Amino acid sequence: MPEKSSSHLMLDDAIVAYYDELCAMTRRRGHQAATANEVVHELYVRLVDRRTPLEGKSSLRAFLRRACANLGIDRLRRDRFEFKLFSGSEEDALAVASDITAPDANIDLPRRLAILKRAIMDMSLQRRRVFLASRIGNLTSDEIAMRTGISRNMVDRHLRKAYLHCLDRLEEVL
Repeated sequence: MPEKSSSHLMLDDAIVAYYDELCAMTRRRGHQAATANEVVHELYVRLVDRRTPLEGKSSLRAFLRRACANLGIDRLRRDRFEFKLFSGSEEDALAVASDITAPDANIDLPRRLAILKRAIMDMSLQRRRVFLASRIGNLTSDEIAMRTGISRNMVDRHLRKAYLHCLDRLEEVL
């Protein structure tokens, strides 16, 4: 077993000497007794793991009190966050939108893209230009109308028919 350093021995002695005081202080700051004990234990473990030099501290008691108070604040914040995170019902959880797609959603993706490419290439040149300007170029109907020299109503009609054409092609195959 490795020999303990003087800093480690000093920490052990300080925790033993101030344990009850640190727990009481943590309870006064809003923690339950068991949680206060956990905060003091966590303080000890963190200080041992970090091998924080304690010899240079002007007041070891004040240092431990401040560190324990900070850990207690961190614990309260984490507890509040977890309470907020897990306070809803199962229905609330299921209603939250997820950015994660289903595992099988991308299996058919290359085939769908090929179908869409063919559907786009089957459109008339004018309709294809309007569709690509809208989808790829992110242009508004007014901007497309100005650039192509056709009315906005005609642009909207082309877009509507292009979307329907793509949907029809996808539905035929799927």
